[in-house]
Formats: sequence, C-alpha cells, structure tokens
Amino acid sequence: MVNDSLRLSAQDWAKAALRAMADGGLAAVAVEPLARTLGVTKGSFYAHYRNRDELITAALAEWTRSHGPEALAEFAAITDPAARLRDLLTVVVQAVQPLAPSVHLSLLGDRNDPRVKDAVSKVNQARLELLTHTYRELGLPPDRAASRARVAYAAILGLLHLAQTDPDAPHSAALADEATAVFLTP
Repeated sequence: MVNDSLRLSAQDWAKAALRAMADGGLAAVAVEPLARTLGVTKGSFYAHYRNRDELITAALAEWTRSHGPEALAEFAAITDPAARLRDLLTVVVQAVQPLAPSVHLSLLGDRNDPRVKDAVSKVNQARLELLTHTYRELGLPPDRAASRARVAYAAILGLLHLAQTDPDAPHSAALADEATAVFLTP
C-alpha cells in the first residue's frame, strides 16, 4: 500500500538510489521501482528532484560524503599511525559481508560516466591519501608509502570483491587481524 503522507527527504531518495546502485549500478536507479520500495508515489520523488539524473548526482554526492574525506576524518584524528592503520583496516574489513552488494564495485561497471568517474576518484584519492600519510608517519619514504598504500587499498577492494562472490568467505574478524598483521609490517 502506498503511503502518500510519508514524508521522505531528498536524502532518503538518494540513499535508496545508492542501495539500488549497489545491486545493479546506475541502470538500477529508476523512479517507479524506488517509489514502490519506499512505499510512496512518484510525486514524492518530484518534490525533491526534477529527474533521474539529479537523483543520481545527489546519490553519488552522498556516497562521496559518506565514504570519502568526511568519513575518514575520525581516522585521520588518531595520532598514533599504527593505531590509525589498525583501526581503519579493522573497520573496513569487518564491514565486508559475504554476498553483500557494494556501491563501489557496482559503480566500476559505469566508470565511463563522468559523474561516477569523479565520485570514485574522490573516494579513492581520500583513502589513498590517508593510507599514504599513515605509512609516511610509520617511517616509510614517500614513494614506498604511496606504493604500500595502493597495495593495501587494492587488497581491501579485493576483499570486497571476494565477499560479493564467496558465500564461504572467512569471518571478517579473522580477516581484519590478518590484514593488520600484513599491512603493519614495514
């Protein structure tokens, strides 16, 4: 049953669009199915957005905000670089759930879309900068710190990929311990 009295915000629509993107990329973002999922009519959508493209832009901005520099601020505030890296790896790896959809990985299928390219680039850049800075503070020279950051980040993305395809993936706590042991080694 559709509830027209339900007041959804623009952010509610953007978050619903992100859930759809996680399952099927940009192609999965469609107003009517989102309205059904949210239990409202399309009129609710048009109270916030003129069209699907505006919704996609807003959803990508929300993803960038929630996964980019703003989201990393709490980790950047940790003064001990080893503790920062340990906490970051633990949080990221423990968030990886078997067969769970990933906005980041789903967006790679739409990587030629300029909006997607920009959002993924911002998120990647923020994460790589934090990792590189952390490895620099741990004593690695600049080139080596940047290389280690890329390898650590690639491993994190690889774990996300494996989790999407492997229902028998190891428990995330064990993976977090292993990732911390590997990526804290100088």
